[in-house]
Amino acid sequence: MKSSTRTNMLDCTLRDGGYYNNWDFSSKLVNNYLKVMSNVGVKYIEIGFRSFTSSTFRGSNWYTTDDYLESLKIPSFLKIVVMVNASQILNKKNILKAVKLLFKPKSKSRVDMVRIACHFHEVHQSLKILKELKKLGYQVAINLMQISEQSDQKVLEISKKLSQTNLDILYFADSLGSMKFNEIDKIIKNIKTFWKGQIGVHMHNNLGQALLNNIYCMEQGIQWIDSTILGMGRGAGNAATEYFIIEYKKFY
Repeated sequence: MKSSTRTNMLDCTLRDGGYYNNWDFSSKLVNNYLKVMSNVGVKYIEIGFRSFTSSTFRGSNWYTTDDYLESLKIPSFLKIVVMVNASQILNKKNILKAVKLLFKPKSKSRVDMVRIACHFHEVHQSLKILKELKKLGYQVAINLMQISEQSDQKVLEISKKLSQTNLDILYFADSLGSMKFNEIDKIIKNIKTFWKGQIGVHMHNNLGQALLNNIYCMEQGIQWIDSTILGMGRGAGNAATEYFIIEYKKFY
């Protein structure tokens, strides 16, 4: 069944794949990757985390500073996404100041979208981050982690809360890679009870079902779907971009 809603593919290889190498990708590899993504038509690239200084070694794609982005050869076709862990900002005394330390106004940055990765108990406080990022001019998504472990009531509560904001995309992650079609259906139904905006999914591959789940979500009209080259990612990894592209092109 084909949906009338076109799905956006988002490749997050350099962000999720960075768990394998401490986000230490060479500039040559990153530039080659960006060129290939542009050539095959994957428009949205999550190029790394945006993070504060760490006491342990982390490569450039852990920080993904604006200076780093300026050093890359980013094709004009691509839209650049970074992820920020909500906890990094919420642990600071002044949340608004912390956001401004990490992010310039959109007009001065190559970043187009910011994804806020947060646990359910962090959502309320994360709305302050959302509000400030929207003021700075970014498209913003909230990425709800470990949604398979939450009750229906909790998902409904968060859906209602986020429906009262100017959030652009509500993402949910199958963090444990345990979801099947019926569970995906239930979560989407609960989210849509209040949330009327765009939805995104990030599927992990613990059951070897991430690609099938991506295809299923595409059929259901989900507007944003993640994948990574070779399925590279934390734990069991993700749906493989090279296979998802084949299915995506068949679908459309």
